[in-house]
Amino acid sequence: MNLAGVRVAVLAEDLYEDLELWYPLLRLREAGAEVRVVGPRAGEVYKSKNGYPVKADVGMEEVQAADFDAVVVPGGYAPDRMRRHRAMVEFVRAMHEAGKPVAFICHAGWVPVSAGIVRGRTVTSFPSIRDDLVNAGARWVDQEVVVDGNLVSSRMPADLPAFCRALLELLAKVKVG
Repeated sequence: MNLAGVRVAVLAEDLYEDLELWYPLLRLREAGAEVRVVGPRAGEVYKSKNGYPVKADVGMEEVQAADFDAVVVPGGYAPDRMRRHRAMVEFVRAMHEAGKPVAFICHAGWVPVSAGIVRGRTVTSFPSIRDDLVNAGARWVDQEVVVDGNLVSSRMPADLPAFCRALLELLAKVKVG
């Protein structure tokens, strides 16, 4: 699959789930997409739950939805920190409003909840945030990956192969369209 010319933002904050950031980032780059790590501040190093670092290519205040074709929100404890940054929440909302893919896995569903974009949509997540998604108006299902329009969601690291396949397929349609 050739995603040359497709621009993807991968959000980062401290305590991200290692695989949920790195697996999609590397898979997207392997497919030819231009992937940028977007954190609260450019150049800042964010550490995973296990201490693995990722450096933000660009700061949240420096980007707009028009700069990207999709966004990936990794899970772990980072989404709880991400939703405290108004710019991150607004970015995810703007991406959704533009009809661009918003992909989230595990606890990352907290960010779309805070962005107000899950009402009436079918999604999945790690089971412990099911109530948060349901209370935000989503229909929650227990599946390895769910694609509902521009939203792609998965439950946990074991679902990453299906999550990335679904995201790559959606991005291939974006590139053609």
